[in-house]
Amino acid sequence: MIVISNTTPINYLVLIDHIYILPELFGRVVIPEAVLYELQSPAAPDKIQRWIASPEWLMVQRVETTDPALAHLDAGEREGITLAEQMQADLILIDEGRGRQTAKQRGLAVTGTIGLLDYAAARGLIDFVRAVELLRQTSFRAAPHLLQALLDRHRQED
Repeated sequence: MIVISNTTPINYLVLIDHIYILPELFGRVVIPEAVLYELQSPAAPDKIQRWIASPEWLMVQRVETTDPALAHLDAGEREGITLAEQMQADLILIDEGRGRQTAKQRGLAVTGTIGLLDYAAARGLIDFVRAVELLRQTSFRAAPHLLQALLDRHRQED
């Protein structure tokens, strides 16, 4: 399975100490260079900057060109979508609304941080309710009705 990630899912999974779900779920994850630069940025939290030096399962891929039609997106999203198309990825991980919508319009399968947590919980890797509690302690934003519906479902399953 080929999985491409943008910056934010990795960022939030590291911040809540759930980054281990990515290799558990997918083996390897590919990021474009722009995402690597964002994760290494001096503006990134120290925890992210320390983490990015170590994962063996994270592969960085250079993107030669990007479609000018993607100019409205940030560099990580542009390169991520381009890379997903070039590699015929099975899934792209994006949280930002414009990036998600653009990826879907291009026929790519998309999920984000909440979808990853839901997927990992369904496989018994994490406690979804606890993960969301941790996520709420960060700057992460999600549609309240979506989050509540998932929380209600997971609480019923427990």
